[in-house]
Amino acid sequence: MKIGIVGMPLAGKTTLFNLLTGQHKETSAYSSKGTKNIGIATVYDQRIDYLSSLYHPKKTTYAAIEFVDIGGISPELPIKEKVEIFNLILDAEALLFVIRLFEDPAVAGEKDPIVQIENLKCELLLRDLEVVENRLERLKKSKKKLTPEELAEMEILNKCNQGLSDDQFLSNLEFSEEEIKKISGFSFYTLKPIIIVLNLSEEQFKIKSYSQKEKLDKVIQDGNMASLNICGKMEMEINQLEPDERQMFLEDLGLKESGIERLSRVCYKHLGLISFFTVGEDEVKAWTIRTGTIAKKAAGKVHSDIERGFIRAEIARYQDLVTLVSLHAVKEKGLLKIEGKDAIIEDGDIINFRFNV
Repeated sequence: MKIGIVGMPLAGKTTLFNLLTGQHKETSAYSSKGTKNIGIATVYDQRIDYLSSLYHPKKTTYAAIEFVDIGGISPELPIKEKVEIFNLILDAEALLFVIRLFEDPAVAGEKDPIVQIENLKCELLLRDLEVVENRLERLKKSKKKLTPEELAEMEILNKCNQGLSDDQFLSNLEFSEEEIKKISGFSFYTLKPIIIVLNLSEEQFKIKSYSQKEKLDKVIQDGNMASLNICGKMEMEINQLEPDERQMFLEDLGLKESGIERLSRVCYKHLGLISFFTVGEDEVKAWTIRTGTIAKKAAGKVHSDIERGFIRAEIARYQDLVTLVSLHAVKEKGLLKIEGKDAIIEDGDIINFRFNV
Protein backbone atom coordinates (compact mmCIF):
# COMPACT_ATOMS: atom_id res chain seq x y z
CA MET A 1 0.00 0.00 0.00
CA LYS A 2 1.44 3.35 -1.07
CA ILE A 3 -0.04 6.64 0.13
CA GLY A 4 0.91 10.08 -1.17
CA ILE A 5 1.12 12.95 1.33
CA VAL A 6 -0.25 16.16 -0.18
CA GLY A 7 -0.63 19.66 1.22
CA MET A 8 0.04 23.33 0.78
CA PRO A 9 3.41 24.76 1.89
CA LEU A 10 3.99 24.82 5.67
CA ALA A 11 0.95 22.65 6.48
CA GLY A 12 3.12 20.10 8.33
CA LYS A 13 3.39 17.40 5.64
CA THR A 14 7.03 16.52 6.20
CA THR A 15 6.63 16.64 9.98
CA LEU A 16 3.88 14.03 9.63
CA PHE A 17 6.04 12.01 7.21
CA ASN A 18 8.91 12.01 9.72
CA LEU A 19 6.58 10.89 12.52
CA LEU A 20 5.15 8.10 10.41
CA THR A 21 8.43 6.76 9.09
CA GLY A 22 10.92 7.64 11.84
CA GLN A 23 13.00 9.71 9.41
CA HIS A 24 14.39 13.21 9.91
CA LYS A 25 13.82 14.99 6.61
CA GLU A 26 14.12 18.76 6.36
CA THR A 27 10.76 20.30 7.29
CA SER A 28 11.19 23.71 5.70
CA ALA A 29 8.93 24.43 2.76
CA TYR A 30 10.12 23.12 -0.58
CA SER A 31 8.57 22.90 -4.01
CA SER A 32 9.90 19.82 -5.62
CA LYS A 33 10.95 19.47 -9.26
CA GLY A 34 11.40 15.76 -8.96
CA THR A 35 12.14 15.58 -5.23
CA LYS A 36 10.23 13.29 -2.91
CA ASN A 37 10.69 11.63 0.46
CA ILE A 38 9.87 7.92 0.64
CA GLY A 39 9.55 5.88 3.81
CA ILE A 40 7.83 2.92 5.42
CA ALA A 41 5.50 3.27 8.40
CA THR A 42 4.91 0.31 10.70
CA VAL A 43 1.26 -0.46 11.43
CA TYR A 44 1.45 -1.40 15.09
CA ASP A 45 -1.10 -4.03 16.07
CA GLN A 46 -1.67 -5.31 19.61
CA ARG A 47 -2.76 -8.65 18.16
CA ILE A 48 0.74 -9.14 16.72
CA ASP A 49 2.21 -8.35 20.13
CA TYR A 50 -0.01 -10.99 21.74
CA LEU A 51 0.80 -13.64 19.11
CA SER A 52 4.50 -12.98 19.55
CA SER A 53 4.16 -13.42 23.31
CA LEU A 54 2.66 -16.88 22.62
CA TYR A 55 5.14 -18.10 20.01
CA HIS A 56 8.34 -16.23 20.94
CA PRO A 57 9.34 -16.14 17.27
CA LYS A 58 12.80 -15.31 15.93
CA LYS A 59 11.18 -12.48 13.98
CA THR A 60 8.04 -10.37 14.39
CA THR A 61 6.77 -8.48 11.35
CA TYR A 62 4.04 -5.87 11.50
CA ALA A 63 2.08 -4.68 8.49
CA ALA A 64 3.53 -1.64 6.76
CA ILE A 65 2.42 1.31 4.63
CA GLU A 66 4.70 3.18 2.24
CA PHE A 67 4.34 6.97 2.39
CA VAL A 68 5.56 9.42 -0.25
CA ASP A 69 5.99 13.05 0.78
CA ILE A 70 6.02 15.53 -2.10
CA GLY A 71 6.61 19.28 -2.34
CA GLY A 72 3.99 21.75 -1.20
CA ILE A 73 1.28 22.62 -3.73
CA SER A 74 0.13 26.21 -4.10
CA PRO A 75 -1.86 28.02 -6.83
CA GLU A 76 1.14 30.28 -7.53
CA LEU A 77 3.37 27.45 -8.75
CA PRO A 78 3.92 27.17 -12.53
CA ILE A 79 1.71 24.50 -14.09
CA LYS A 80 4.71 22.52 -15.31
CA GLU A 81 6.17 22.32 -11.82
CA LYS A 82 2.83 21.25 -10.30
CA VAL A 83 2.56 18.47 -12.88
CA GLU A 84 6.07 17.28 -12.00
CA ILE A 85 5.18 17.24 -8.31
CA PHE A 86 1.94 15.32 -8.78
CA ASN A 87 3.61 12.80 -11.09
CA LEU A 88 5.64 11.66 -8.07
CA ILE A 89 2.49 10.13 -6.55
CA LEU A 90 0.81 8.95 -9.74
CA ASP A 91 1.04 5.33 -8.57
CA ALA A 92 -0.18 6.05 -5.02
CA GLU A 93 -3.27 4.08 -4.06
CA ALA A 94 -4.58 6.82 -1.76
CA LEU A 95 -3.89 10.44 -0.83
CA LEU A 96 -3.34 12.03 2.57
CA PHE A 97 -4.29 15.73 2.65
CA VAL A 98 -2.45 17.52 5.48
CA ILE A 99 -4.48 20.61 6.38
CA ARG A 100 -3.09 23.28 8.69
CA LEU A 101 -5.30 24.64 11.45
CA PHE A 102 -2.66 25.63 14.01
CA GLU A 103 -2.02 29.35 14.28
CA ASP A 104 1.56 30.63 14.40
CA PRO A 105 2.35 34.24 13.39
CA ALA A 106 5.92 33.15 12.64
CA VAL A 107 4.77 30.61 10.05
CA ALA A 108 3.56 31.90 6.70
CA GLY A 109 1.25 30.07 4.30
CA GLU A 110 -2.48 29.70 3.76
CA LYS A 111 -4.32 29.55 7.09
CA ASP A 112 -7.94 28.93 6.04
CA PRO A 113 -8.50 25.12 6.13
CA ILE A 114 -11.46 25.24 3.73
CA VAL A 115 -9.39 27.16 1.18
CA GLN A 116 -6.56 24.63 1.57
CA ILE A 117 -8.87 21.69 0.88
CA GLU A 118 -10.57 23.40 -2.05
CA ASN A 119 -7.22 24.41 -3.59
CA LEU A 120 -5.93 20.84 -3.40
CA LYS A 121 -9.17 19.42 -4.79
CA CYS A 122 -9.05 21.93 -7.64
CA GLU A 123 -5.51 20.88 -8.55
CA LEU A 124 -6.51 17.21 -8.68
CA LEU A 125 -9.55 18.04 -10.83
CA LEU A 126 -7.41 20.04 -13.27
CA ARG A 127 -4.80 17.26 -13.57
CA ASP A 128 -7.44 14.62 -14.33
CA LEU A 129 -9.40 16.86 -16.69
CA GLU A 130 -6.27 17.54 -18.71
CA VAL A 131 -5.57 13.80 -19.06
CA VAL A 132 -9.17 13.10 -20.14
CA GLU A 133 -9.26 15.94 -22.67
CA ASN A 134 -5.92 14.96 -24.19
CA ARG A 135 -6.96 11.33 -24.59
CA LEU A 136 -10.35 12.26 -26.10
CA GLU A 137 -8.60 14.61 -28.53
CA ARG A 138 -6.27 11.83 -29.68
CA LEU A 139 -9.18 9.44 -30.19
CA LYS A 140 -11.17 12.01 -32.15
CA LYS A 141 -8.21 12.85 -34.40
CA SER A 142 -7.32 9.21 -35.06
CA LYS A 143 -7.03 8.54 -38.80
CA LYS A 144 -7.92 4.90 -38.29
CA LYS A 145 -11.40 3.62 -37.61
CA LEU A 146 -11.87 3.31 -33.87
CA THR A 147 -12.15 -0.22 -32.49
CA PRO A 148 -15.14 -1.24 -30.35
CA GLU A 149 -12.83 -1.03 -27.31
CA GLU A 150 -11.78 2.52 -28.21
CA LEU A 151 -15.40 3.56 -28.76
CA ALA A 152 -16.29 2.16 -25.34
CA GLU A 153 -13.32 4.01 -23.84
CA MET A 154 -14.45 7.25 -25.47
CA GLU A 155 -17.93 6.86 -23.99
CA ILE A 156 -16.52 6.40 -20.48
CA LEU A 157 -14.09 9.31 -20.90
CA ASN A 158 -16.93 11.59 -22.02
CA LYS A 159 -18.69 10.66 -18.79
CA CYS A 160 -15.51 11.49 -16.85
CA ASN A 161 -15.14 14.76 -18.77
CA GLN A 162 -18.65 15.85 -17.88
CA GLY A 163 -18.21 15.02 -14.20
CA LEU A 164 -14.81 16.71 -13.88
CA SER A 165 -16.08 19.78 -15.75
CA ASP A 166 -18.86 19.99 -13.16
CA ASP A 167 -16.21 19.90 -10.38
CA GLN A 168 -17.17 16.35 -9.45
CA PHE A 169 -14.50 13.90 -8.26
CA LEU A 170 -14.59 10.69 -10.28
CA SER A 171 -14.90 8.80 -6.99
CA ASN A 172 -18.33 10.42 -6.57
CA LEU A 173 -19.58 9.22 -9.96
CA GLU A 174 -21.17 5.83 -10.54
CA PHE A 175 -19.08 3.39 -12.58
CA SER A 176 -19.56 -0.30 -13.25
CA GLU A 177 -16.72 -2.68 -12.44
CA GLU A 178 -16.04 -2.98 -16.17
CA GLU A 179 -15.83 0.80 -16.57
CA ILE A 180 -13.42 1.06 -13.63
CA LYS A 181 -11.19 -1.55 -15.29
CA LYS A 182 -11.16 0.42 -18.55
CA ILE A 183 -10.01 3.66 -16.91
CA SER A 184 -7.74 2.19 -14.21
CA GLY A 185 -4.69 2.64 -16.41
CA PHE A 186 -5.03 6.43 -16.26
CA SER A 187 -4.37 6.47 -12.48
CA PHE A 188 -6.82 9.34 -12.01
CA TYR A 189 -6.13 11.32 -8.84
CA THR A 190 -9.82 11.99 -8.21
CA LEU A 191 -10.50 8.25 -8.09
CA LYS A 192 -8.08 7.74 -5.20
CA PRO A 193 -9.46 7.56 -1.63
CA ILE A 194 -8.63 10.70 0.39
CA ILE A 195 -7.90 11.00 4.10
CA ILE A 196 -7.84 14.46 5.66
CA VAL A 197 -5.36 15.03 8.50
CA LEU A 198 -6.22 18.21 10.40
CA ASN A 199 -3.00 19.51 11.96
CA LEU A 200 -4.07 21.32 15.14
CA SER A 201 -2.36 23.37 17.81
CA GLU A 202 -2.01 21.84 21.28
CA GLU A 203 -4.87 23.97 22.59
CA GLN A 204 -7.18 23.09 19.69
CA PHE A 205 -6.39 19.41 20.15
CA LYS A 206 -6.99 19.44 23.90
CA ILE A 207 -10.35 21.26 23.75
CA LYS A 208 -11.38 19.36 20.58
CA SER A 209 -12.53 22.57 18.95
CA TYR A 210 -11.31 24.84 16.18
CA SER A 211 -12.51 27.45 13.71
CA GLN A 212 -15.03 26.32 11.04
CA LYS A 213 -15.36 22.85 12.59
CA GLU A 214 -18.93 22.24 11.40
CA LYS A 215 -18.18 23.51 7.90
CA LEU A 216 -15.07 21.34 7.72
CA ASP A 217 -17.02 18.28 8.86
CA LYS A 218 -19.54 18.89 6.05
CA VAL A 219 -16.86 19.34 3.39
CA ILE A 220 -15.20 16.09 4.46
CA GLN A 221 -18.50 14.19 4.64
CA ASP A 222 -19.76 15.50 1.28
CA GLY A 223 -16.47 14.48 -0.33
CA ASN A 224 -16.67 10.91 1.05
CA MET A 225 -13.35 11.48 2.77
CA ALA A 226 -12.08 10.18 6.11
CA SER A 227 -10.49 12.51 8.65
CA LEU A 228 -8.31 12.56 11.74
CA ASN A 229 -7.22 15.27 14.17
CA ILE A 230 -3.58 15.37 15.24
CA CYS A 231 -1.18 17.89 16.71
CA GLY A 232 2.11 17.48 14.87
CA LYS A 233 4.10 19.42 17.46
CA MET A 234 2.72 17.35 20.33
CA GLU A 235 3.20 14.08 18.43
CA MET A 236 6.88 14.92 18.02
CA GLU A 237 7.18 15.39 21.78
CA ILE A 238 5.34 12.12 22.47
CA ASN A 239 7.56 10.30 20.01
CA GLN A 240 10.67 11.28 21.96
CA LEU A 241 9.41 9.88 25.27
CA GLU A 242 10.19 6.47 26.73
CA PRO A 243 7.33 3.94 26.27
CA ASP A 244 6.08 4.20 29.89
CA GLU A 245 6.17 8.00 29.85
CA ARG A 246 4.50 8.02 26.45
CA GLN A 247 1.57 5.97 27.75
CA MET A 248 1.13 8.26 30.76
CA PHE A 249 1.17 11.31 28.48
CA LEU A 250 -1.52 9.78 26.26
CA GLU A 251 -3.69 8.82 29.24
CA ASP A 252 -3.51 12.41 30.52
CA LEU A 253 -4.99 13.44 27.17
CA GLY A 254 -7.68 10.77 27.38
CA LEU A 255 -6.13 8.76 24.54
CA LYS A 256 -5.19 5.09 24.21
CA GLU A 257 -3.05 5.44 21.09
CA SER A 258 -0.72 7.99 19.53
CA GLY A 259 -1.91 9.95 16.51
CA ILE A 260 0.26 7.83 14.26
CA GLU A 261 -1.38 4.62 15.49
CA ARG A 262 -4.83 6.19 15.06
CA LEU A 263 -3.90 7.31 11.55
CA SER A 264 -2.91 3.76 10.59
CA ARG A 265 -6.31 2.53 11.76
CA VAL A 266 -8.18 5.27 9.85
CA CYS A 267 -6.19 4.44 6.70
CA TYR A 268 -7.06 0.76 6.97
CA LYS A 269 -10.75 1.41 7.55
CA HIS A 270 -11.16 4.02 4.80
CA LEU A 271 -9.20 2.00 2.25
CA GLY A 272 -11.05 -1.23 3.04
CA LEU A 273 -7.97 -3.07 4.30
CA ILE A 274 -7.71 -5.90 6.83
CA SER A 275 -4.91 -8.06 8.24
CA PHE A 276 -4.50 -11.80 8.53
CA PHE A 277 -1.67 -13.49 10.42
CA THR A 278 0.75 -16.36 9.95
CA VAL A 279 2.38 -17.70 13.10
CA GLY A 280 5.21 -19.99 14.13
CA GLU A 281 8.53 -20.19 15.93
CA ASP A 282 10.38 -18.62 12.99
CA GLU A 283 8.08 -15.65 12.45
CA VAL A 284 4.79 -14.04 13.44
CA LYS A 285 3.67 -11.80 10.61
CA ALA A 286 0.75 -9.58 9.60
CA TRP A 287 -0.33 -9.55 5.95
CA THR A 288 -2.44 -6.75 4.45
CA ILE A 289 -5.28 -7.56 2.06
CA ARG A 290 -8.47 -5.87 0.90
CA THR A 291 -11.80 -6.71 2.50
CA GLY A 292 -13.46 -9.53 0.56
CA THR A 293 -10.22 -11.23 -0.53
CA ILE A 294 -10.58 -14.98 -1.07
CA ALA A 295 -8.25 -17.56 0.49
CA LYS A 296 -6.36 -18.40 -2.70
CA LYS A 297 -5.54 -14.73 -3.38
CA ALA A 298 -4.53 -14.23 0.25
CA ALA A 299 -2.15 -17.17 -0.13
CA GLY A 300 -0.53 -15.32 -3.01
CA LYS A 301 0.39 -12.49 -0.64
CA VAL A 302 2.57 -14.95 1.26
CA HIS A 303 4.12 -16.51 -1.87
CA SER A 304 3.08 -17.01 -5.48
CA ASP A 305 3.86 -20.74 -5.22
CA ILE A 306 1.35 -21.10 -2.39
CA GLU A 307 -1.36 -19.52 -4.53
CA ARG A 308 -0.43 -21.64 -7.54
CA GLY A 309 -0.44 -24.91 -5.58
CA PHE A 310 -3.22 -23.99 -3.15
CA ILE A 311 -4.96 -26.99 -1.54
CA ARG A 312 -6.74 -25.55 1.49
CA ALA A 313 -6.52 -22.98 4.26
CA GLU A 314 -6.62 -23.91 7.95
CA ILE A 315 -8.13 -20.90 9.68
CA ALA A 316 -8.44 -19.99 13.35
CA ARG A 317 -10.17 -16.86 14.60
CA TYR A 318 -7.92 -14.59 16.63
CA GLN A 319 -10.41 -14.29 19.50
CA ASP A 320 -10.73 -18.08 19.74
CA LEU A 321 -6.96 -18.33 20.14
CA VAL A 322 -6.97 -15.64 22.83
CA THR A 323 -9.69 -17.53 24.70
CA LEU A 324 -8.13 -20.99 24.37
CA VAL A 325 -4.44 -19.93 24.33
CA SER A 326 -3.21 -22.48 21.77
CA LEU A 327 -4.09 -23.58 18.24
CA HIS A 328 -4.15 -27.18 19.49
CA ALA A 329 -6.94 -26.25 21.92
CA VAL A 330 -8.77 -24.37 19.14
CA LYS A 331 -8.62 -27.52 17.02
CA GLU A 332 -9.75 -29.72 19.93
CA LYS A 333 -12.83 -27.53 20.32
CA GLY A 334 -13.63 -27.95 16.64
CA LEU A 335 -13.05 -24.26 15.94
CA LEU A 336 -10.25 -24.67 13.40
CA LYS A 337 -11.90 -24.28 9.99
CA ILE A 338 -10.74 -26.04 6.84
CA GLU A 339 -11.59 -23.75 3.93
CA GLY A 340 -11.30 -23.95 0.14
CA LYS A 341 -9.91 -21.41 -2.31
CA ASP A 342 -13.05 -19.24 -2.44
CA ALA A 343 -13.46 -18.70 1.31
CA ILE A 344 -13.56 -15.02 2.28
CA ILE A 345 -10.75 -14.08 4.66
CA GLU A 346 -11.76 -12.01 7.68
CA ASP A 347 -9.78 -9.50 9.71
CA GLY A 348 -7.65 -11.23 12.33
CA ASP A 349 -7.75 -14.70 10.78
CA ILE A 350 -4.75 -16.86 11.68
CA ILE A 351 -4.01 -19.00 8.63
CA ASN A 352 -1.91 -22.01 7.75
CA PHE A 353 -1.95 -22.59 3.98
CA ARG A 354 -1.60 -26.12 2.62
CA PHE A 355 -0.21 -26.30 -0.91
CA ASN A 356 1.61 -28.52 -3.37
CA VAL A 357 3.73 -27.45 -6.36
